[in-house]
Amino acid sequence: MFGKTDGGTTFVRNYNMFGPATQKSPNGELIYEPLVRIDYSDGGKVKPWLAESMEFDEAGTTLTMKLRGDVTFSDGKPMTADDVVFSLGIPLGDPTFNTGGTTYDSVAKKDASTVTVHWPSPAFSELGQLASPQLPVVPKHIWDGKNLKRWTNPDPVGTGPFTLTRFAPQQVTLGARTDYWGGRFALKTFKIIPTSGDSVKAQLLRDDVEWALVAWNGAEQEYVAKNPKHHLYQKYATGGAYSLFFNAARAPFDNVHLRRALAMTLPREDIVTTLQRPGTEAGPTGLVDEIYADLILPEYRGKVQKIDVEGARRELALSGFEVRGGKLVKDGKSHSPRLSFNQDFGWDPYANIMVRSWEKHLGIKVKSAGAPGANLFDQQQTGDFDLTIYATGGAGVAGIFSFLSGRAYRPLGEKAAANIGRWKDDATDAAIGRLLGTQDPAVTTSAGHELQKIVAEQVPYSPIYNSYWFMAINARNWSGWPTPENFSYVPFPGLGPDTTLTLLKLKQAGK
Repeated sequence: MFGKTDGGTTFVRNYNMFGPATQKSPNGELIYEPLVRIDYSDGGKVKPWLAESMEFDEAGTTLTMKLRGDVTFSDGKPMTADDVVFSLGIPLGDPTFNTGGTTYDSVAKKDASTVTVHWPSPAFSELGQLASPQLPVVPKHIWDGKNLKRWTNPDPVGTGPFTLTRFAPQQVTLGARTDYWGGRFALKTFKIIPTSGDSVKAQLLRDDVEWALVAWNGAEQEYVAKNPKHHLYQKYATGGAYSLFFNAARAPFDNVHLRRALAMTLPREDIVTTLQRPGTEAGPTGLVDEIYADLILPEYRGKVQKIDVEGARRELALSGFEVRGGKLVKDGKSHSPRLSFNQDFGWDPYANIMVRSWEKHLGIKVKSAGAPGANLFDQQQTGDFDLTIYATGGAGVAGIFSFLSGRAYRPLGEKAAANIGRWKDDATDAAIGRLLGTQDPAVTTSAGHELQKIVAEQVPYSPIYNSYWFMAINARNWSGWPTPENFSYVPFPGLGPDTTLTLLKLKQAGK
């Protein structure tokens, strides 16, 4: 039983992974699969999954993928190059369906088991987009001809290890396939229930839930110590961070000095304590030392960002804005900023800490504007926010900094799959171009260093705390879970292939 703490109080039956609707069924990535996976145990490298092999041409613009020959959909039909071409072509046909932020411009069938993907410019470091759960391989024989803006795909058929056996708003039951290409499972069913971070702790202790993503300050005493053999609490670095994003496409957040002032008065230590994530304050680059220590510039490596009130006030003065009655005023215009955040995550206290700090140190009154996760995601994609909290992460350094790519820029009102902050900067795009355009380590390292400086100094977004998957596991019934000291996949129910690998290795306890 998996307790899903970030999906609201009820589930919606919508397995259309490409559709523009923000509310989707939980853990659809156990039914549908991507072509590749990101290996967080190996520096965020992209590795084959449904693709058996992949190779770029010398220019880095055309990728040739050889597909596995043993993959079938859950209705028994084989997966072919036609299915892959159809699936990867969906975002090309209508940008509304490009929720995964793809940048390739064409896909073609070479033969029955080989597909080529073409980018308009070198894309050596953009393979991570093919790992997105928003870009799965779907069966052409079922999806072709459907109105993907309306169809909810209530009875999904995929290549993944599970099928839908029962759907209810309060519980989804998936059944393990016996013909899955990746192997056989000891477990027969996987159940998902909606819950909250507070409720799931009691459910874990009562043996009602066996797996949950939850940050639990004091878990060693309150959970692990009560049953050291079976109660596991683990932390895995994602490589990225949760960050404060500024909407750079609208005033006043197009002003670098104002962005710096707000970033310098973020009370990161208080925030991570409130979120029960002590010691996870982010450095100024948004790269996590545990994964990218060798790539982070020495001046940023291991750096903890403290509040700098005097520095922030100097930056505010340089911005040209005055603060009157809590509003930012300049050139006869006033601004009352809003901070948008995810209510489903219980982030109200976290947001309030930020709001109080800005008022205390800078006199700026920022309105706290929480929203359900699905609504917030829509606001972020369309640019309907001033300040918001968003996760920066991906496959390697290029995946993380892709959030700043000009190629992903969309005008306000249009949906942006990445670059929600609407950042437009020639130096940024040049560095990203060098990062993507070669496999030469010297060039990619240099470009990565330049992007670190841009994030730290120009502050298109400001990292708040390092992103980790905090996993609470009740191993009373199932053994074989990986550990942070020895893992090649992350036991996070949301990473698709990693979730599959975790479940494949589980055995009934005592057997």
